[in-house]
Amino acid sequence: MRVLLVEGDITAAQGLTRILQNAGFMVDHTEMGEEALEMLRHYDYDLAVLDIELPDMEGSDLVRRMRHARHPVPALVLSASTQASVRIRAFAAGADDVVSKPFDQTELVARIQAILRRSKGYAAPVLQIANLRLNLDSREVTVDERPVHLTGKEYSILELLVLRKGIVLTKDAFLNHLYGGMDEPEMKIIDVFICKLRKKLQLAGAGNLIGTIWGRGYMLRDDVAPVAVSAPLLPQPRTVLSAA
Repeated sequence: MRVLLVEGDITAAQGLTRILQNAGFMVDHTEMGEEALEMLRHYDYDLAVLDIELPDMEGSDLVRRMRHARHPVPALVLSASTQASVRIRAFAAGADDVVSKPFDQTELVARIQAILRRSKGYAAPVLQIANLRLNLDSREVTVDERPVHLTGKEYSILELLVLRKGIVLTKDAFLNHLYGGMDEPEMKIIDVFICKLRKKLQLAGAGNLIGTIWGRGYMLRDDVAPVAVSAPLLPQPRTVLSAA
């Protein structure tokens, strides 16, 4: 998933970028609120993480302008202030959550994951598609409770397909999701990733979940519906994520 980080302090931005990348997110950073608005107009983000104090505007004003421009991306505001009025202004502007600084890294990632689940329409972190389960928080994939070993790129493709079920995703959309416009390989690499992912899922017993829409792209098959699993699950072995 792709996160827009809006943070004026370079040192803080570097630390936040490491935290988010270690949690499996792709991160774009800008220091300015105006530039953030421009980036939101041109790129598809899953979440905006922004500081309450930016060089050119207050974070609450940025959230308000995002909502006025009808940007649907959820927003998490970081604030070093202990005043309730600061948090209230952020929520009133349209923020989805406010996290106080200093924060616990694990809690920050957990709250980000909760926001993302809610924004995608799922209260629980585990989605079930027939006999396949995908855990959005731990990035684990199992079929019939057996782990499926995916590379990082393969998992990201599967996650995107599941979360956007019923939508045809072009190869450009996959490239943007995987590389964010940075050092993108040729488009045919998506066909390679999809082919390998299909084989792994079929060998695991999940069947053919990924449909090809010729001349357009790929999508999760319409006759396979993802279902959120809210009941407690038995611990599952972790999916091994290796470099693509």
